[in-house]
Amino acid sequence: MQIEAKYTPDYIFESSWEVCNKVGGIYTVLSTRASSLQKLHKDQIFFVGPDLWGQKESPWFKEDKDLYPEWINHALLSQKLQIRAGRWDVPGEPIVFLIKFEQFMDKHNELYTKMWQDFEVDSLDSYGDYQESTMFAYATGLLIESFYRFHRLESYNVIAHYNEWMLGAGALYIKKFVPKIATMFTTHATTIGRSIAGNNLPLYSNLSEYNGDQMARQLNVSAKHSIEKVVAKNVDCFTTVSDITSEESAQLLQRRPDVVTPNGFEKDFIPKGLKYKRAHNKARKALLNLAEKTIGHTAHNDALLVGISGRYEYKNKGIDVFIDSMKHLLSLTELTRDIIAFIMVPAWIKGPRKDLQQLLSNNNSNDPLSLQDNVYANSYPFVTHQLIEPEHDRVVNHVRHCGFQNRPEDRVKIIFVPSYLNGDDGIFNMDYYDLLIGLDMSVFPSYYEPWGYTPHESVAFAIPTITTSLSGFGTWARKEGDFKSGLDDGIEVIYRNDFNYNEVVVELASLIFDFSLKSADQISILKDRAAELSDKADWAHFIQYYKEAYGKALHNSFVRLSKPYKLKSD
Repeated sequence: MQIEAKYTPDYIFESSWEVCNKVGGIYTVLSTRASSLQKLHKDQIFFVGPDLWGQKESPWFKEDKDLYPEWINHALLSQKLQIRAGRWDVPGEPIVFLIKFEQFMDKHNELYTKMWQDFEVDSLDSYGDYQESTMFAYATGLLIESFYRFHRLESYNVIAHYNEWMLGAGALYIKKFVPKIATMFTTHATTIGRSIAGNNLPLYSNLSEYNGDQMARQLNVSAKHSIEKVVAKNVDCFTTVSDITSEESAQLLQRRPDVVTPNGFEKDFIPKGLKYKRAHNKARKALLNLAEKTIGHTAHNDALLVGISGRYEYKNKGIDVFIDSMKHLLSLTELTRDIIAFIMVPAWIKGPRKDLQQLLSNNNSNDPLSLQDNVYANSYPFVTHQLIEPEHDRVVNHVRHCGFQNRPEDRVKIIFVPSYLNGDDGIFNMDYYDLLIGLDMSVFPSYYEPWGYTPHESVAFAIPTITTSLSGFGTWARKEGDFKSGLDDGIEVIYRNDFNYNEVVVELASLIFDFSLKSADQISILKDRAAELSDKADWAHFIQYYKEAYGKALHNSFVRLSKPYKLKSD
């Protein structure tokens, strides 16, 4: 799309709960896109995030008190807004504003009433994180309005971009109080779509029959669905991340996105050449060492290292399929190579297993383990960290049900790493990316995956990967690069629907088995092909969709401003 100059933004404010706050995939979306946006809008793209940090500072935020001190002081004195300015410690180092919102928490009923009167947002059945998210979103609206008026930006093209339902109240605030600012809203996954999938209901075969409002009431997510639907209908430009979620939004939110903005990835930090090989060898050594200490015997150096990672959404992320496919492989007498399967999914933990820490440190002088520590290690020997309620953990129970024992004679071993891998987990003490590079292949057999950064990251690190046709990245890869059978092009997208679970398990096991037979030279070729595919999915290619979205937001805001508009309460 060729964008007219008058539809090019001068200032962009982008707000998310995950600005300088690593929680999930949205952090990756924003932090890797920042560099491309900085090149286009140098220091006129501002990210707005929650100031959740007390005595311990965010490891991703570098405060800079020389950035907009007059405005920050004015905002504090005039509206009691507590704002800190700085840089996001990611490539591009964009300007970030972190804002506190606790002072607004007791105003939530007043805000809910106004959102109902003005936009018919139904917050009556809200619970959990709804209040905290909504009050943060409200604070971002106040911040943007304050900056806009203090710097007199009325004659400039300004965009306020909000991510996910959590920031919906901010978009509605801007529409009401600063209507000249063009609003943009991105849903990365619909609340009701994720809930339908997570409650074991058939999402895809019945999609055309679902009423979003009715299902939200049935699944007790009415408040989140309501604000998401209202915001999607009220912003100047509504976007989502994949064709799959576009169809979902059209049915459940009753608005088809104006632009699909697929998630890119910034690859500049990935090592190349000799550095890549060294990083791979270091990671592989760490994975094998942990495997040996966990299973209690030698792990073969040529073992195939397979991994799954992501959020702990047992069905949605296909963790159940992964475990069942490993069970299928365990029964194959034809396997000639050991397979070590790592489930790297953060769960509810106390901390690292002390016996494993001692074994990994090779320090025999440590204090003796408590009876409780020994009981845990004996009861859950394949889990690297102490779970709070291991007896209720779905991965633990599934692995046990499948009969995995990790014996020397078993060709398939399974290890559960239930911790965030941020470099301080107490076992690996390495970042996820620093471990990912050591895997031979990765598997993400998702049922509900609006985009799918985990397979995307894998191919970016030249790790051959398997995903499904129900992931946004999978549907993109089918169009752009998954043309050969199996993993011969570095990726395989398995067809998955509501009813073919067992077929997916068998096909996945077959693909892993075939991969285990390949030589080192063959695998090297597949790694190169995986990396080639990822070259088509970086931000250099995908930033064009944001340019289009910004242009549409501004165009639609100009059209809106040319018409008389009244709020429902007027």
